[in-house]
Amino acid sequence: MVAVLPDVPADHRRILESQGCIVREIEPVYPPESQTKFAMAYYVITYSKLPIWEFVEFRKMIYLDGDIQVFDNIDHLFDLPDGHFYAVMDCFCEKTWSHTPQYMIRYCQQSPEKVRWPTEIGSKPSLFFNAGMFVFEPSTSTYHDLINTLMVTPPTPFAEQDFLKIYFKDIYKPIPLVYNLVLAMLWRHPENVDLEQVKVVHYCAAGSKPWRFTGEEDNMQREAVNMLVRKWWDIYNDLKCCM
Repeated sequence: MVAVLPDVPADHRRILESQGCIVREIEPVYPPESQTKFAMAYYVITYSKLPIWEFVEFRKMIYLDGDIQVFDNIDHLFDLPDGHFYAVMDCFCEKTWSHTPQYMIRYCQQSPEKVRWPTEIGSKPSLFFNAGMFVFEPSTSTYHDLINTLMVTPPTPFAEQDFLKIYFKDIYKPIPLVYNLVLAMLWRHPENVDLEQVKVVHYCAAGSKPWRFTGEEDNMQREAVNMLVRKWWDIYNDLKCCM
């Protein structure tokens, strides 16, 4: 199932359908204009992830961002207990997190034994996940509540990721990072990464998108990064996958 916004061209949709995809158009979600005086397009694109909760013909789904590649079967995730929101915990070590207290004190969920949350800062924040991949249960009532809640929730730097983290904090369950390897883990927490076990790769680090990869940005010269980019292209260029 591929969710597309109305501006995705018809010829692009036909290519997806020729690959066996079910293409489903969704309407964009606009947060309150008064709260997004800048970067409106960014918030519309990210918050437009929410209509997937309307896909109620499915009992449980795995959501994947467009810059993710699945290299191994993950169907067993559908067998996880119902009633929870599953995703991989994020890492606070990249500069994109510089607006957060976690970054400022060098606290990270990926290495809690090394850095403790200082009690003087206040209560430890709830677990933060990466919203590029998650396991969820579609529900019309949940969708309407998500939208209603969004309309009274001020936007934050990570838009829908921050919003979903707050909304699902009471039912969130972490799953191993093999199901969503954010590339920054390769240089921030290499001790936690076993590339032979990784099933899902998230090309979200600056400069890592395979379709415009130059290798010039920071950390893009790493052999592991180049190997994963090659793996992406191997699948893209594999004619057998199109038959």
